[in-house]
Amino acid sequence: MMAVALTKENFAQSIENGVSLVDFWAPWCGPCKMQLPIVEELSTELAGQATIAKINVDEEPELASQFGVMSIPTLILFKDGQPVDKMVGLQSKDALKAKISNQI
Repeated sequence: MMAVALTKENFAQSIENGVSLVDFWAPWCGPCKMQLPIVEELSTELAGQATIAKINVDEEPELASQFGVMSIPTLILFKDGQPVDKMVGLQSKDALKAKISNQI
C-alpha cells in the first residue's frame, strides 16, 4: 500500500477521522528522499490503523503554509483532523511508529 498523495481538494476529508501522518516533502529535497521509503513502509505496516499520506509542497503551497511548514521534510500527526504533533527533519521509522501508536 502506498502513502496517499494529498491535495487541497482531498486533504480535509482524508484526515478528518482517526490518526493520520502527513509527510510534507518535495522531489528536490535530499532528506525527503530518505524519509519517503520510511513513510511508504509505515503505510503498509499500519494499513487499517492509520492514514499515511504525503503532500508535495511545490504542488500544494497553500497546505504547507496553512500548517507553518518552513523546512522539509516536516511530518505532522493528526488525530480526527487536528494536528497533535509536528516533527521537522528526517525521522526514524521507530520514532514515527511510536508516535502514531500513542494516538491510535
